[in-house]
Amino acid sequence: MFSRLLPKLISLTSNVGDTIMSLHKENMDFIVKPDRTPLTQADKISHSLITKALKKITPNIPILSEESTKIPFSIRKDWDTYWLIDPLDGTRNFLDGRTREFCISIACIVSNYPVFGLIYAPFDKIHYYRLPGQNSIKLVDDICYKLRTQRPRRWENIVIGRYSKKNKNLQKHLQSKTNFEIFRLGSALKFCSIAEGRHHYYPKFGLCSEWDTAAGVCILEGAGGKVVDFQNQPLRYNTREDNLSPTFVASA
Repeated sequence: MFSRLLPKLISLTSNVGDTIMSLHKENMDFIVKPDRTPLTQADKISHSLITKALKKITPNIPILSEESTKIPFSIRKDWDTYWLIDPLDGTRNFLDGRTREFCISIACIVSNYPVFGLIYAPFDKIHYYRLPGQNSIKLVDDICYKLRTQRPRRWENIVIGRYSKKNKNLQKHLQSKTNFEIFRLGSALKFCSIAEGRHHYYPKFGLCSEWDTAAGVCILEGAGGKVVDFQNQPLRYNTREDNLSPTFVASA
């Protein structure tokens, strides 16, 4: 199924990405949601375009988007398969206007785990994706490159969120590390940077939601990496009322 859908999803995200980029660097109004994250017109438009297309091409698969009307767990718990979407991941970076660190994330969850992941970086026009059971791919100018993580030889390149540097738990965790350099990068592109071997380790202590991680987890694992919580367990999806991911580490 996913091999058949992939060209449609790549075309969809490319078109939505063009729409997002047409709004980039504009002085956009935004509201702050209850979770203290911003919501812009670009988030809303991306959500509308993606969900409308998915309902058309996969009408029997439910959709959970960051910008969906809240769907109670009493309904979601019966979903064995569903789309999990972040229409614009890295909205704060998008609003900043000076960075390219935002993306579209689409994952398909089956039995509480992501089996398909697609991340599109519209600024650079790069797709990252993984089909079920296959290696992860980077698609640039219609050319596919197989992704493979690289383990650190001497120095470890640690990537953290652009707004995470002051997190006390993160700072405490980093005190246990030696021979490393810190890099800051916004959005789920951190998973992709590890998948393609530029970085080696991503510890996440601040709050994030399941739509922030699902596609990235799938892609990183398909490149040889792993993502586990601090009990060394893989992340699970749609198992609770809220949509929060636990603290975790992603590594090569």
